[in-house]
Amino acid sequence: MKPAIVLLILQTIIRGTCSENLSLTALLERYCEALSALYNITGPYCSATIDQIGTCWPRSLAGELVERPCPDSFNGIRYNTTRNVYRECFENGTWASWMNYSQCVPILDNKRKYALHYKIALIINYLGHCISILALVIAFLLFLCLRSIRCLRNIIHWNLITTFILRNIMWFLLQMIDHNIHESNEVWCRCITTIYNYFVVTNFFWMFVEGCYLHTAIVMTYSTDKLRKWVFLFIGWCIPSPIIVTWAICKLFYENEQCWIGKEPGKYIDYIYQGPVILVLLINFVFLFNIVRILMTKLRASTTSETIQYRKAVKATLVLLPLLGITYMLFFVNPGEDDVSQIVFIYFNSFLQSFQGFFVSVFYCFLNGEVRSAARKRWHRWQDHHSLRVRVARAMSIPTSPTRISFHSIKQTAAV
Repeated sequence: MKPAIVLLILQTIIRGTCSENLSLTALLERYCEALSALYNITGPYCSATIDQIGTCWPRSLAGELVERPCPDSFNGIRYNTTRNVYRECFENGTWASWMNYSQCVPILDNKRKYALHYKIALIINYLGHCISILALVIAFLLFLCLRSIRCLRNIIHWNLITTFILRNIMWFLLQMIDHNIHESNEVWCRCITTIYNYFVVTNFFWMFVEGCYLHTAIVMTYSTDKLRKWVFLFIGWCIPSPIIVTWAICKLFYENEQCWIGKEPGKYIDYIYQGPVILVLLINFVFLFNIVRILMTKLRASTTSETIQYRKAVKATLVLLPLLGITYMLFFVNPGEDDVSQIVFIYFNSFLQSFQGFFVSVFYCFLNGEVRSAARKRWHRWQDHHSLRVRVARAMSIPTSPTRISFHSIKQTAAV
């Protein structure tokens, strides 16, 4: 573009804005007329005009198909200006009434672009958390009622299941925070976020306790009878407390907005609790490597019941630990700009996060041989007791004399 023409366009806009107080439409028309001076047209032509969307169609030679860049924005939606819109200038010097805007593609942010997938992922989250809570509560009650299996190993499983129940309950409470409360940054919603993050951290610290117990018992060949329950309780429940308190204080002073949910780009306060979680996971992977190595080399020929139990526990932890850790390792992964990878990332992450509790219940409780054996014995004992009560009730209901009823009942009871 020639410097003189650029100066002319600028003078036109400035004059219309400052001197003549023209409207935006009039300014666009002035701009379009000035732009037409760029084209040296002889013969029939279409006059410069502005269409309804605001695109400037400069003076053009009759019989041409004119192209212009797509508008930068329209109705609050941004468009890709590298694409073009087309309009025909007829032979008689009139513009076609129809403009081809089909190449103009809106630029949508990720929330709008993947709105449907986020809705489906939210449904998966609700379904997974409901199934997980049901399975976790059943597992919790089994560990509570079956006193015969209450050893240190199963107490650790029980505490891990407890943290998952509390974490899932807090997740449902987080979903009750609507947009207005989220923006107003209420105190109670900040408390819910803090408690939820506390149970998230305790989840992974109890996974660390699982790995620490197995590593101590198998690799270090340390008698589990000498291990103290209070040490594991301190690691699982108490160590996360100062971590979350530090995070909450930093949030209060540096990111006190939006109920402390999420993090701003370039902010690293959430790493105060995510960092220890990642460290715990890495240590657990080292534990598992040593445990599997020892089991493969030294315990392969052993068939003792204790070794069998350790092998089953290692299998469960070997399956669960990567599963639980993947969800936190995923925030290091950038799925890229590809639509397919973004969609797979959304669904994969939602499924893993929501069904974690279900998998923990299955591997640590429902497939646990001790739990199943104790539950089977408890069920048979209840059946025997119930059948005994039924037979006694039937004996008591025989219509005979009072003396005979008493004697017959005593005899039937003694025979049973």
